[in-house]
Amino acid sequence: MVEEVRSWVKENSTLVYFLIAQMLAFGAAAASILTYAVKLENRVHTMETRGAEYSVARMGRMEERITVIEQRMVANDVIMRRLIDEFVKDRNK
Repeated sequence: MVEEVRSWVKENSTLVYFLIAQMLAFGAAAASILTYAVKLENRVHTMETRGAEYSVARMGRMEERITVIEQRMVANDVIMRRLIDEFVKDRNK
């Protein structure tokens, strides 16, 4: 039995070498894909972390601007009401 296997391997040595090389190539491809996936996941995680910090800071600045604009609107509303009251008083006299 062992002799038959040895003789078959000798007769088909090219096929055996090809199959071994093919298995090595598939292993290398799988390792390459796995490495790429890990690097990609690392990049995505970094982008999400940095992006979240940037977005929170940017939204904080926008909220500050909105607050300032709202305060100016209230002040302008008070001034406009006072001017309208003065104008109406002058017209009624």
